Amino acid sequence: MFCAICRKIAPVSVTENGLYMKGALFLKDYKAKNIRNVVFAGHASAGKTSLTEAAYYLTGKSDRLGTIAEGNTVSDFDAEEIRRKSSVSAAVVPCEWKDVKLNIIDTPGQFDFSGSVSEGFRAAGSSVIVISGKSGVSVGAKKAFDAATKKGIAKIFFINKIDHEHADFYKVFEDLKATFGPMVCPIVVPYVVDHKVQCYINLIDYRAYEYKDGKATVVPMPDMGHRLEGLRTAINEAVAETSEELMEKYFSGEEFTPDELIMGLATGVRRGEIAPVFCGSAASLQAIDQLLNGLIWLAPWAETVAGETGVDNDGNEVTLTVNEDAQTAAVVFKTVVDPFVGKLVYFKVISGKVTSDMTLLNMRTGAQERIGKLYYVCGKKQIETACVSAGDIGAVAKLNATGTGDTLCSPARPIRLPEVSYELPNYKMAVRPKNKGEEEKLASGLMRLCEEDPTISLKNNEATGELILAGLGEQHLDTVANKLKAKFGVDVVFEAPKVAYRETIRKKAKAQGRHKKQSGGHGQFGDVWIEFEPWDCEGIEFAETIFGGSVPKNYFPAVEKGLQESALHGVLAGYPIVGVKATLTDGSYHPVDSSELAFKTAASLAYKAGIPEANPVLLEPVVTLVATLPSDNSGDIMGDINKRRGRVLGMDPDGKLMVITAEVPESELADFPTVLRSVTRGVGSFYTEFARYEEVPSSIAQKIIAESKAE
Repeated sequence: MFCAICRKIAPVSVTENGLYMKGALFLKDYKAKNIRNVVFAGHASAGKTSLTEAAYYLTGKSDRLGTIAEGNTVSDFDAEEIRRKSSVSAAVVPCEWKDVKLNIIDTPGQFDFSGSVSEGFRAAGSSVIVISGKSGVSVGAKKAFDAATKKGIAKIFFINKIDHEHADFYKVFEDLKATFGPMVCPIVVPYVVDHKVQCYINLIDYRAYEYKDGKATVVPMPDMGHRLEGLRTAINEAVAETSEELMEKYFSGEEFTPDELIMGLATGVRRGEIAPVFCGSAASLQAIDQLLNGLIWLAPWAETVAGETGVDNDGNEVTLTVNEDAQTAAVVFKTVVDPFVGKLVYFKVISGKVTSDMTLLNMRTGAQERIGKLYYVCGKKQIETACVSAGDIGAVAKLNATGTGDTLCSPARPIRLPEVSYELPNYKMAVRPKNKGEEEKLASGLMRLCEEDPTISLKNNEATGELILAGLGEQHLDTVANKLKAKFGVDVVFEAPKVAYRETIRKKAKAQGRHKKQSGGHGQFGDVWIEFEPWDCEGIEFAETIFGGSVPKNYFPAVEKGLQESALHGVLAGYPIVGVKATLTDGSYHPVDSSELAFKTAASLAYKAGIPEANPVLLEPVVTLVATLPSDNSGDIMGDINKRRGRVLGMDPDGKLMVITAEVPESELADFPTVLRSVTRGVGSFYTEFARYEEVPSSIAQKIIAESKAE
């Protein structure tokens, strides 16, 4: 087994039932009914990585509980994550609990890395939304809930850090109910005295548990008065709603058995009608086993939720069930690129099975890919396997033409599955290598990172000559810079992108361009009169109205070429001229000294003389901005748009959100992504499209012209 971080081979032994890595990981050949694909999501610092580590430790896969502070957790293994002490990408951590395989997908909480959250949800069949017992329901929790709802997968809440002195479970629980409604259902609650947790109560088996080093001991049930009965009633009411039989039993006054409670809750969770609430402390291993049990009992198994609907070559919808005996279909949800190890693609098998040496069709490229070595992935570790069955998650190396979002399927049944849905990258910076001569090295490294992270986009701005890198925020691009240095040895510099200004004219002007030079032998002579006027065109349009042969026709192309080359540099600030018609009206020539070069030079002289007399003005690009944000923040954002010289064109409600459409000068939007995220607390999003060029206000134009002359 190869470790991508330390680049060493770890010992692997094979048993009749599957594979295991000595002292770390054991994996049997699990069927879909015994697999749970669970994404851990939520706000930054809620404790998702610590919860993943606690689950990994308690299930016996590690003999030491890693911590974020020490940089030795199983899911935060990247050098950038260790440096930041927070997740920047999704990590798959399979665990085994009571003969069930839990594929835990730990995702980042910071919004700059939401692309990895999208990848995690693409592979998941249920979600655990982690909430801090100190800070309560946050924007990250709401976004995770919305993502799970959009995907149509189960939602389970885990209130973490309950043992902290400032934690308040019941306050957070009431906040959950107020935010997400009556679907919120308590399962495990703490008994707290003087801000200290005495024990945890499981409302299903109606027992109290104390914890020491992650081990539970049953203790006498504490007296919680009416609160405990109220919580029990909430569970009974939720279960009663799941079937007519249970509803009749509830109204008859009979008690539900623990099995009935579990079956009823599982049905409600699978339907999306119930969101169970667990609690505990990942750092001190309190009540983590209760969550693991809940995932076993309540979270839908892969056999029931991993089926999907795709599209065949004729555009017809095809529904796939999780059947390992069917034709193979798998979706790639994550890509990792390493200059030493190569490319590793993570996939989820929807139907059939993926085996070594089989050939699969890539539906995006139309090419067939030969599958080589297959792996189960656990954080940074890769455990070789011969087969990955339906409902499970695996990885394969050296598929150079396959990337995130691609469907790999049997050539006998071509089908395209839904891709990963990403947030658009709108935070843009110009990037260049710190050291000269490393431009190709930079471009190559960025292209590889774009394969790994589709929320990065790279574009060469031909108008300004800059390489523009777009991401989801300042921290996102900072991470890109650090990866470029660590993986590809390139130091980079970020700068604010230049704005592609243009120049034009507002009135007619006529000017002569006369080029005459005698230097022995043949001289140079060209003489033209050119009329310049505003015109509806993208650059400069050439025409001629010559009569009588004052300028021979064979010199017309030279005149046009002189004008076109001159138009690349305006007379105000050196920006290209657009929207101008240049008409050659008159001129003269010499039968010996005239040449194409002479008339080309004469045209450029006419340009330099005529354009300043035609009232030249500076133009700026204006974009159409479409921002989606909470209705409560619409006033603040509209005020901000107005300050940016923008014009609000319309407002359209979209549920609890508002969609604002406006036109804004591109030069004013440099920090808009940061402002929108700050005002909306990470909820708002936007995209822009080029609309047109407009004249720059005089006061601003003077400043731009002065800056260009100072360069």
